[in-house]
Amino acid sequence: MKKLQQRIRPWLVKYLALPSDVVMELPRMTIIGQLHVYIENHKGLSVFTDTELRLKTTNGYIQIKGSSFVLKMMLPEEILLEGKISEVKFIPG
Repeated sequence: MKKLQQRIRPWLVKYLALPSDVVMELPRMTIIGQLHVYIENHKGLSVFTDTELRLKTTNGYIQIKGSSFVLKMMLPEEILLEGKISEVKFIPG
């Protein structure tokens, strides 16, 4: 069943013009300078310190490093991080 979904999702994006981040369960990130990161479609918080944030996604993890991190908003699938951002990395898993 999972393989069928993997084949159908790209087709839905291509032929029905549906947003790929929603159909394929991909995270959407909006970064404003080095100060704010807004992330949608994550699967949960894995690590949070004042220098690192790691979120689980369907394909692995998103790791953000920096300093003075503060979670300004956290909802089941959305998060707003504030602080000085120095690195954003995707970790397959």
